[in-house]
Amino acid sequence: MSARGPTSIDQHVGARLRLRRSLLEMSQSELGEKLGVTFQQVQKYERGTNRIGASRLFNVAKVTEVPVSYFFEGLEEDGSSELKGGDSDTLYDFIASPDGLALASAFAGIKDQTVRRRVIDLLRSLAD
Repeated sequence: MSARGPTSIDQHVGARLRLRRSLLEMSQSELGEKLGVTFQQVQKYERGTNRIGASRLFNVAKVTEVPVSYFFEGLEEDGSSELKGGDSDTLYDFIASPDGLALASAFAGIKDQTVRRRVIDLLRSLAD
């Protein structure tokens, strides 16, 4: 990465933007319209290729109905992601996929904490 290239923070913020937009079932074009940018610019934000300035991030938060802090959740104090390496990208890509969204929505509907733990245990055993 060059000094002018995307940082891990830019990529993390972009991944959180992609996740939130997907959860809202909003296209890149729709988000771009609401922000006054092209869908290509939204793509660059989501990849972390282009940084999102403070005022734009504030507008993104308003449009996606989350606090600005949402985009920084999961970052360590040193700016690294909680998930190291490519795992973070893979996780965000999965969650932003139709299957990931369906799984997350269904799981969020489970209110009983014990049942949630059992579902997690079941998924871990199936993955092994």
